[in-house]
This record gives sequence, structure tokens and C-alpha cells, in this order.
Amino acid sequence: MNDMTLLVVASTVAALLAIGLGVMLPAIAMGKAISQALESLARQPESEKTIMRTLFIGLAMIESLAIYVLVIVLIVLFRNPLLSLL
Repeated sequence: MNDMTLLVVASTVAALLAIGLGVMLPAIAMGKAISQALESLARQPESEKTIMRTLFIGLAMIESLAIYVLVIVLIVLFRNPLLSLL
């Protein structure tokens, strides 16, 4: 196996691990945020608008982390800067 093949295989494996973690961890965080928001709504239904607004802002922030991971993984897979060094 030459250096180029090894680098491509290693970057592909790293990208797969990154996208796996980059999807799994924000999904867990979203589930926890939604769970806590529903619990808060059950305790104080009169503050529904405030809780929902804060929930949606938080979910957007969490989702942006997953999108950043996707962008970086696509860069590593299709425009790997290390390939130009070989």
C-alpha cells in the first residue's frame, strides 16, 4: 500500500467516525432539550411562549453543530488538503 492509498483510507475512516459522532451527539442533546422543555411546559404552562422560543433557538444552535461537522467531513473527503502534500 502506498502513501496516497493509506492517506485516503485513513481520512475516509476518520470522516466516517466524525460524521457518526457529529450526528449522534447533537441528536442526544436535542432529545434532552426537548425532554426538558416538555417537563417545563408541564410545570408552568403559562410560560409556553418563552419556553418554546428558547427551545427553538437552542435546537437551531445544536443543529448548526451537526451542519458544521457535515461541512468539515465533506471537505476532508472531497477536497483533502493533505493530498496535495504527497
